[in-house]
Amino acid sequence: MATIDVNQPMVGVRYEKSNGIATITIDRTKRGNSLTPGMQAVFKAIWSDVRDNPTVLVAIINAAGERHFCTGFDVAEADSDSAADDVFVDKPFRESVFWSPYQNDVWKPVICVVNGTCVGGGHHFVVDSDIVIASRNAKFLDSHVNVGMVGAIENIGLAKRLPLGAALRMTLMGNSYHLSSERAHQLGLVDELMETPEEARTLAREMATQMLKNSPQAMALSKRAIWASLDQGYEQSLETGWGLLRSHWTHPDFEEGPKAFGEKRDPVWNPDPDDKT
Repeated sequence: MATIDVNQPMVGVRYEKSNGIATITIDRTKRGNSLTPGMQAVFKAIWSDVRDNPTVLVAIINAAGERHFCTGFDVAEADSDSAADDVFVDKPFRESVFWSPYQNDVWKPVICVVNGTCVGGGHHFVVDSDIVIASRNAKFLDSHVNVGMVGAIENIGLAKRLPLGAALRMTLMGNSYHLSSERAHQLGLVDELMETPEEARTLAREMATQMLKNSPQAMALSKRAIWASLDQGYEQSLETGWGLLRSHWTHPDFEEGPKAFGEKRDPVWNPDPDDKT
């Protein structure tokens, strides 16, 4: 997979960092904000920077324009894109798929803003984000089976966030079924529903700003505990959570939080979640 410099302009994606918040914008409006094979290396590089850069505390993933959030994989470009091997690889999942924050082991908070149509591969970003905000013009559909592809990775994520019947309906009916923003909100795929894309983006920025007040380490471990529980039984997930909680006792933020509260001042958090010095 190609080496990408996230500080240089990238094809199809904009990546901006400001005041602790990273903003990732899918920007192929003339192609429905669709994904090309070569863009997977771009997303891997971006999510790696979000994960490893101590100046980034929260990330927002959204898309340019108002008509499309992401229309999935651009099948028309698959044969012509020299980076197709970055998508169609005969390797284990963990060595092959790098679109979303979860697939790149990002434990910092991620907010997804859905504006317009979300199809197929666009659901990578939706199901693997922590909070999903949508505008009323959003709709969700899956077209894998329409083009002879298996709906698996994104669709399994949908089954984690939707009732089973709703996920199967989207998967098996293909593009003949559109899940509206209102219904997606009712079913829990969308956490907040706003009238316009601009209002949705504004709310995401407000949420991200509020999260900046919290301990980065505490948020990262809390997120890991909750996501891990999706793959474990109740007792096992409690043990995992207890282990993560105990690991935080030696982190400076564990002492700084109560101390700042007692002194009636804003806490000064350790900016690096992995740094316990």
